[in-house]
Amino acid sequence: MSLRISYRAIKNNKFRSFLTTLGIIIGVAAVISLVSITQGAKRTIETQLTSLGGNSLIVYTGYRTSSGKKDEKADLKPLTQKDANVIRKLDVVKHVSEIVNTTTNVSNGYQNHFTLIVGASPEFVFINDWFPEKGTFFNNFDIERASLVCVIGKSVKNILFENTDPIGKNLRIGKYTYKIIGVMSSIGQTPSGKDQDDLILMPYSSVQKRLKGTKEVEKISIAVYSPEELDTASNSITKILRQSRNIENNEIDDFYIRSQENQINTIKNVSKIMSVLLGSIASISLIVGGIGIMNIMLVSVGERTREIGIRMAVGAKENDILKQFLVESVVLSLIGGLMGVIIGITISKTASYLTGWATEISLFSILMAFAFAALVGILFGIYPAKKASKLNPIEALRYE
Repeated sequence: MSLRISYRAIKNNKFRSFLTTLGIIIGVAAVISLVSITQGAKRTIETQLTSLGGNSLIVYTGYRTSSGKKDEKADLKPLTQKDANVIRKLDVVKHVSEIVNTTTNVSNGYQNHFTLIVGASPEFVFINDWFPEKGTFFNNFDIERASLVCVIGKSVKNILFENTDPIGKNLRIGKYTYKIIGVMSSIGQTPSGKDQDDLILMPYSSVQKRLKGTKEVEKISIAVYSPEELDTASNSITKILRQSRNIENNEIDDFYIRSQENQINTIKNVSKIMSVLLGSIASISLIVGGIGIMNIMLVSVGERTREIGIRMAVGAKENDILKQFLVESVVLSLIGGLMGVIIGITISKTASYLTGWATEISLFSILMAFAFAALVGILFGIYPAKKASKLNPIEALRYE
């Protein structure tokens, strides 16, 4: 009965009912769209970090101060191939790659391009779960010979070779001519916007010997068998490197170890905070919408005083009147909530389509927004409903 009366009242004042629910619509749409975009961004960043070695550790040379900052003025002992080899002996380690980076100008004879050169070992592809799309990767024989071969990133391929097949063609890098044996698959940009496909990979020994003239290793990239073994592997690597590098018990490490897991956890925490913050801000619209519902319901009580008096005169009790207006308030909120859900999903999908950003619409966020809309309807409908139920039926019938 109360639901039917509420439906009739809302139907008879369609435009006013729509304006009443507008705050709820905006609030629910904002909550869903903001949370879904934030969650989608978090998932994208986590995927990118994981694709760059979610089970990996990286060893750098250098001292760390008590605050965790790198001491740039310290007399650093560089990492070498010997350090990488002792790490390879550990049972907990799955793959190891020496990394030597530099930047230089490369040329295919017609065009020039300044790019990043990454010297690595063949295990680099397994550590980063990143493989050639075409051609092959260099092998251990190429490492031993410091071969003049390279594998180019997708961006380098598009810039220097456009629509032609670069496999087997040559690139001039420094004073040497390198043969292209492969093209890496595309992995896109980092969260900061850096193009990860704008690089050339080659045997680290070739970078050391022909481009940098050094035997030093910039860093050592390591993959373990599972994320659960990262801490164990880090402790084992620290122990064996201290022995290999002759570090005394009273001396601090002249190297440090980082993992992608730390970055992933940081991103998760930041995105969680952002989701709560944005959701809270969007929820303000729901509260504003609730105030609007309360105001309109108070107006409705004044307009329908005679109706209330007639219902009381034919036997309706205070509780019946209270329920009638409370149901009407909740129905308005739920209608606004439903429309907000539809608009919020549409905004999320449209934003994803126009910007290329991934969005993640969770059932939990939809249910929470809907439940909060219903709660707003109840909380802000109680006062008008109580006011209506307390009317004196005799005075209500005299009202004109």
